[in-house]
Amino acid sequence: MIIVLEPNTPEKEVQNLITEVKQNGVEVHRSDGQSYTILGLVGDTSKVQESPILSNKWVHNLVHIQEPYKRANKIFKPEATIIEVAGHKIGGDAIVVMAGPCSVEGKDAVIEHAKAVKEAGAHFLRAGAYKPRSSPYSFQGLGKEGIEYMLEAKKETGLPIVTEIMSIGTLDEFKDVDIIQVGARNMQNFALLKALGKTDKPILLKRGLSSTIEEWLMSAEYILAEGNPNVILCERGIRTFENYTRNTLDVSAVPMVKRLSHLPIIVDPSHAAGLWWMVDSLSKASIAAGADGLIIEVHPDPAHALSDGAQTIKPQQFAKLMIEMDKIAKVLERHVI
Repeated sequence: MIIVLEPNTPEKEVQNLITEVKQNGVEVHRSDGQSYTILGLVGDTSKVQESPILSNKWVHNLVHIQEPYKRANKIFKPEATIIEVAGHKIGGDAIVVMAGPCSVEGKDAVIEHAKAVKEAGAHFLRAGAYKPRSSPYSFQGLGKEGIEYMLEAKKETGLPIVTEIMSIGTLDEFKDVDIIQVGARNMQNFALLKALGKTDKPILLKRGLSSTIEEWLMSAEYILAEGNPNVILCERGIRTFENYTRNTLDVSAVPMVKRLSHLPIIVDPSHAAGLWWMVDSLSKASIAAGADGLIIEVHPDPAHALSDGAQTIKPQQFAKLMIEMDKIAKVLERHVI
């Protein structure tokens, strides 16, 4: 349930109404827009008497939220959430690009990769310190050591870093990571989501392999409900009956999320198709669909990458793609570079 107040409602009246509503045992989330102030009621709203609220002359409207996700709902917060990370605004006019190898392969290697993607115009370095793999015999990442190497790359290049967490037990290792990624396999790891919700770190929440948009937004709700408003959604393709691509990129999820939620959304074209030669087209399509950013796998020698070389593009290809994406973005009055 949300209460929409009239424009220019006196602050004293806003506070009086908040106090009154809280007496019903619900939480009140306040959102101040350009025209209206919105009070979002979270909890058992069945105890809230609507008549006294509607009779208040400062109340413009009272709306029931039908969807199970409340805090992630655009009705709850009509204005888009913009998350600022190391000077970059995710969800604004700029389209942010996170790029780098699938996994951290060593200190010198990740510094080299960071320099290459920065030169091409990337805003963040992405790489996996911990790697969830389908096979227990595949490279699992360097773990804590990998995070330390990424931090060295950050010192060398100034690029903020994005890397994936797999368990609550390693949370302390991520204290200096700029954006913590929750992978597709952990999208419904609710204990992990709750723990991340108690931090103030920006969380990049990837869509599960076979998850609906509502399930995805409900996972975001777990983080938001614990008090962390800094959630970035990431569409990375879903599992369908198609076997020509690794996954099927759901481009339609971008405008749908924009309609349903205030949270920013980025796209991972690399994991979607699993084929390097499709990354170019899928990246451009994502920008045209309204994505707030991209996360792209880049490696100077994909054939010898320790993981996911088949979906990885080279720095030269990435540099060319950045220029072309910027041209598309400018048509939409946005920019990449």
